[in-house]
Amino acid sequence: MNIKKIMAVSCSAVCLLSITSCGKSSDKKREKVTLNVWKMEDEAFLQQMTDEFIEYYKDDADIEVILGNKPEHSMVEYIQENPDDSADILYFADDQLDQLYNAGYLLPIEENADEIIEDNGGKYTEIISNALKKLELYACPLTAGNGYFLYYNAKYLNESDVQSLDKILETAEKNNKCFAMDWSSGWYTYSFFGGAGLKAEAEPMGMFNNCNWNSTSSQYNGIDVAKAMLNISSSKGFKSTESFIDGATDDSIIAFVSGQWDYENLLAVWGDDLRATKLPTYTINGDQVQMSGFMGYKYVGVYSGTDSPEWAVKFAEWVSNYDNQVKRFKVTGECPSNIKAMQSDEVQSSPAVVALGEQSVYSVRQNVTDSYWTPSSLLGSTLAAGNPDNRDLQQLLNETTEAINAR
Repeated sequence: MNIKKIMAVSCSAVCLLSITSCGKSSDKKREKVTLNVWKMEDEAFLQQMTDEFIEYYKDDADIEVILGNKPEHSMVEYIQENPDDSADILYFADDQLDQLYNAGYLLPIEENADEIIEDNGGKYTEIISNALKKLELYACPLTAGNGYFLYYNAKYLNESDVQSLDKILETAEKNNKCFAMDWSSGWYTYSFFGGAGLKAEAEPMGMFNNCNWNSTSSQYNGIDVAKAMLNISSSKGFKSTESFIDGATDDSIIAFVSGQWDYENLLAVWGDDLRATKLPTYTINGDQVQMSGFMGYKYVGVYSGTDSPEWAVKFAEWVSNYDNQVKRFKVTGECPSNIKAMQSDEVQSSPAVVALGEQSVYSVRQNVTDSYWTPSSLLGSTLAAGNPDNRDLQQLLNETTEAINAR
């Protein structure tokens, strides 16, 4: 037998003795992994990404992903109630990041951290610097530009009209239509106070808020803002609602404040008449003041107490990668944080993205604690209803501010 035949026989024998040394064994024992996710996603889209993740790693692990649902602004509270029942993967807005980090609930993202940082604009961009703690990355950026702006129907309003909320309301009244904004949400209520130079933001440690909406010594005092909002809500052309698309569909709403997530549905209704731009100015003490707004980011992170840290990190990276950020934009309209995804043709062709960019100049990063939401929303609802109990406005603002700043 020549040497080639001897070598062939020897290799065959070795393969029979140990199949793993001559190829991938079909009997390889796969790791079993269960991941729980607290989502802040379109459920069908998240399920699609989950299925693709499981398929991609099917040769390495038997993966089960369980999707749960927790409000994005209460993540810390839910974990504190029962740390042992926390999800492995956490979706959250940027104002939750410091609280989660300070409580020790986030695991550093070490695998591919440098790549993630560069993909999202580098360590000096706000979205990355917010997630960097002691030079370690504690969350994967998911979306940027979680903000709001003005949509309007070009059949009724032109570019000049929408510069002023007074003109929008006047046009709406003349046509028996409405301008809509959800004042039952403190997210939107901020736009009037912020525009007037008043603030609501978390203190450096992220534990408590610093709000001065009851100010009596500012260029525009809190009571000036409240009176301006009451003047707006008294207009027959104003409506406080979150059912924007329904109103656009029945032609009762011709302009409203919202974000990219409504773009596709609105396009199906208004078609070529759909326009988007920055928020308008509003009248306060006879002056035209530019409305401000909250701008934010969304992240996905890994719970520090997870039983499967390696796989949880892989999942966080998966749902936040380039491909899934572009897909997310197509499904939800939310702007990517990945700079290459942001530059893709699909994203740049959206009027909503342009409008968000215009408004971003006048907006601030959403950075408030949980105690902000209920009192700010109650204040907005009260003013939207026209202050039905005839509350003293300064007293109302004092109570609201005290509740927001509660310690």
